[in-house]
Amino acid sequence: MLPKPPPREPSLGFLYLPPYRVQGISVAGESTAIQVPELDVCFDMGICPRAMLASKFVALSHGHMDHIGGLAYYCSQRKFQGMGLGTIICDIRVAQAVQSMMEGFVDLEQQRTPYELIPLEPEQEFEIKPNTFIRAFHTEHRGPSMGYCIYEKRTKLLEEFHDLPQSKLCELKSKGQQITRSFPVPLVSYLGDTAPGPHLIRDDVRKSQIVICECTFFDADHKKRSQVGMHMHASDITEWLGVLECESLVLTHVSRRTNLSAARETLLKLAGREKCQRVHFLMDYRNNRQRYEAQLEAVEADT
Repeated sequence: MLPKPPPREPSLGFLYLPPYRVQGISVAGESTAIQVPELDVCFDMGICPRAMLASKFVALSHGHMDHIGGLAYYCSQRKFQGMGLGTIICDIRVAQAVQSMMEGFVDLEQQRTPYELIPLEPEQEFEIKPNTFIRAFHTEHRGPSMGYCIYEKRTKLLEEFHDLPQSKLCELKSKGQQITRSFPVPLVSYLGDTAPGPHLIRDDVRKSQIVICECTFFDADHKKRSQVGMHMHASDITEWLGVLECESLVLTHVSRRTNLSAARETLLKLAGREKCQRVHFLMDYRNNRQRYEAQLEAVEADT
């Protein structure tokens, strides 16, 4: 009798949430690595799919192996393929441990892989692109954990100058007159593995265009398990949807034991169809593929 071939490895989950792509892998307890290519950022690096090498930044939520297992490989391959240094953004509380892990590979490989480490305090910001910053904040998990909001700083003409011609505005600006004000626009928030807490209702999280968050448990009798493990339950998501203003909520970290169709049905019963219209499961290949095909058809129809 012939042996069975090995099981197929999962492909990347993919969502196009204009103007951003959200792609990656996230299975509870196995691996989480999520990329937003347009912002040059990955969130966590439990494994390192080839596509994620293109992003310069990796923002780590916490130090569990399923979220950092591919980090050294990411840095090594960036160097090997001539793609520049990988930059690791992390909670200052785990920065030394990340350094120690990376140092261990120096002895194993007998060579040093260069990388940049950016430790952040809560509410500290770091520029990842011109006028685009990542802001860190604490979440609640088993061990130090950090969430992130990426936002763009935009400028707007002060109201008192609205009726002035462009030539006059240029003249005032040349004289050092402040004619604009700057304000942040939250683009994408990532919460990693977390229990419910005040970080869920921060203004920048609530008002982000896209929010990416785990939801590990869906069964009604698993509420206690979610609290012990400091994870999100479908009932927590339901309550949260009442205050979230995002266009899209992307759910990750669903357990392999959970059927995604059943998870979607559970959330639909708890939250209602209207609220669930903006909820997407990253690893729901079938529904996400159908959604993308409909997007393609809409574009073709317009052209």
